[in-house]
Amino acid sequence: MKRLLLCRHAKSSWKDPSLTDRQRPLNRRGKRDAPLMGEWLATRGVRPDAVVSSPARRARKTAKHLARKLGYPPARIRIVEAIYGATPGVLLDCIREFDPAWEQVLMVGHNNEFTVLANILGDLEIGNVPTCGVVCLDFAVASWQDAGEGGGILVFFDYPKKILARQER
Repeated sequence: MKRLLLCRHAKSSWKDPSLTDRQRPLNRRGKRDAPLMGEWLATRGVRPDAVVSSPARRARKTAKHLARKLGYPPARIRIVEAIYGATPGVLLDCIREFDPAWEQVLMVGHNNEFTVLANILGDLEIGNVPTCGVVCLDFAVASWQDAGEGGGILVFFDYPKKILARQER
């Protein structure tokens, strides 16, 4: 069994127009939401064997916040260049190259590609994965090479606004 957690990066800032897309940092809400999601994932028992991230600053920062809350050493986060600007097909290729010893992987990247990928892998109809949203899919496979379209079973789909609404009840 393999578990894939697809996380869209937390909310980023557009405040400084001189920054490139890769350089955009998290905004205040993003800095609140990423640790919140990390705590939430920890309560769900998430213990990744690997955290892989897009090289974009907002994705790397999101991955670091999540990793800290999950007890995963931020220094071990793998930056994968191919995640930035990738098509869903390229993302699937990245997944198929994961170390077979990894049972649970947290992947941090971007939309629209992560929403499309989640829908393809899980045969889902998610309209949009919000910022810092996480789609968790289980695959009944021995190797990541065997993960494919429609093979993922949805375990959960959570995002900060949904979690905050639960906490207010």
